[in-house]
Amino acid sequence: FSHSSVYPVISEGMTIHAIDLAHPLLPDNERIANSIALGDPHKVFIITGANMAGKSTFLRTLGVNLVLALNGAPVCAREFSCPVVGLRTGMRANDSLKDHQSYFYAELQRLKIIMDELRRGEPLFVLLDEILKGTNSTDKLNGSVSLLKQLAQYNCLAVVATHDLALGSLEDELPGLVINYHFEPTIDNDQLAFDYRLKRGIAEKMNASFLMRKMGIIQ
Repeated sequence: FSHSSVYPVISEGMTIHAIDLAHPLLPDNERIANSIALGDPHKVFIITGANMAGKSTFLRTLGVNLVLALNGAPVCAREFSCPVVGLRTGMRANDSLKDHQSYFYAELQRLKIIMDELRRGEPLFVLLDEILKGTNSTDKLNGSVSLLKQLAQYNCLAVVATHDLALGSLEDELPGLVINYHFEPTIDNDQLAFDYRLKRGIAEKMNASFLMRKMGIIQ
């Protein structure tokens, strides 16, 4: 890919460590690298942040580099280590008129497959992007909390991108198992900007109302 490519190290424990990890399909002059340590001891990583702040791209960055690593290819990072583990995702589920299946049901089917594998004892790296979008906000939050509490009980690492800031309370409820990270925009002189840097803690700024006013949708 570039000077930032390195061959990964396969680790024994359920940990993924990455220094200056970036998406290999982004040009050198555009990609933003982030470092992260997954596991030992935290198992569930909640990533909050505004729209367009970089959450989904970061999940894809983790996923594609893990696939490269487990296929013996170089990864887009300065350092990268991971175990031999299955990758499962809950991202971009689609509805189907042919199969009479809604988006929400398609997502539930995918989550069921993940939980069935974990209950069989299979080690997994799980990436979930804005889960349970097809239900009301209260139901979504309750279902998400229950799911993350279950994931924390199994042999897995889970990274969950969400707009639900309330999910961040799980770090206090399950200390040592759940940890919060976020991507944050800046608004300066009525201009929205992103640095795409992963930061510790829960996001504080959201941008939907700002963008709607900026575009003249609301006044």
